[in-house]
Amino acid sequence: MNVAIVGASGAVGQEFLRVLEQTHFPVDSLRLFGSARSAGRTFNFNGNDVSVEELTEQSDFSGIDFAFVSAGAGVSLKYAEHITRGGAVMIDNSSAFRMDRDVPLVVPEVNGPDALDAPRNIIANPNCTTIQMVVALNPVNSLSPIRRVHVSTYQAASGAGASAMDELVGQHASLARGEAPVVEKFAHQLAYNVIPHIDVFMDNGYTKEEMKMHMETKKIMHSPSLEVSATCVRVPVMRAHSEAIWVETEEELPIEAVTEAFRAAEGIEVIDDPAQKRYPMPLHAAGCDPVYVGRIRRDLANPKGITFWTVSDQIRKGAALNAVQIARYIIDHC
Repeated sequence: MNVAIVGASGAVGQEFLRVLEQTHFPVDSLRLFGSARSAGRTFNFNGNDVSVEELTEQSDFSGIDFAFVSAGAGVSLKYAEHITRGGAVMIDNSSAFRMDRDVPLVVPEVNGPDALDAPRNIIANPNCTTIQMVVALNPVNSLSPIRRVHVSTYQAASGAGASAMDELVGQHASLARGEAPVVEKFAHQLAYNVIPHIDVFMDNGYTKEEMKMHMETKKIMHSPSLEVSATCVRVPVMRAHSEAIWVETEEELPIEAVTEAFRAAEGIEVIDDPAQKRYPMPLHAAGCDPVYVGRIRRDLANPKGITFWTVSDQIRKGAALNAVQIARYIIDHC
């Protein structure tokens, strides 16, 4: 495969390089694109140095099979037609096309076949919190259709990019020295704090991040009637998002059956042994591929309710890994 990465210098772009290498994705040639500021930087891939090219309207994508794009919605909107004109499949990590009717929104473990019908040669990678959640919802939904979902997210600094991670480290260092911390990437100081505010607020009082989970889950799971209500919170964790999820199914399900469905599901690893204090935590999930599930129990407020806890590295499964898995699915099924 001839592969391009757009946004190669960013946190997700760098993760693309690692995932492609670690998963032995069949890369015959690799081209890296970025801003004028990133152009000329060199990154190693499979023992070879590859230089970043400046992305312009003159950039040549002919012969590219897959273009992994993670440079923001504005860049995706501006260059999508240019990237796909020569036949490249653009797997886009931004929010630019996720809700377009003619662009599939794909998590391979849940709706992989949707990736095979992309009339514009664009496939959207869902929001990181949505990816993590639908991987966990899918095995429950296979036992009994899910009617509604409530979720609270606990999102790491890395979800706001590499500079946000640096800001969190810097805030802790400043506070330790007795200095006022710099606040630029977040609405408030994140160190020693939690912020119930990710992305902009909408007219209905929810944030854009929360509405992404509401809308994207319906599309991925092919369930317009599925109700999803989210509260998204930024927490002072470096990497890997956590989610507390409550689901109501059409039928009452035995906890044992739900747990076994999780254990058998692709992409999930169960860590659920409260007696031994074993449950998923972001400290241990950073840099790992699975969606970890634990704290599986019946909802005390609803006989048809199940509640559980998930943790996943949102730069890997929530971004780069999921996109590479989409490409792999296409290769394996075409």
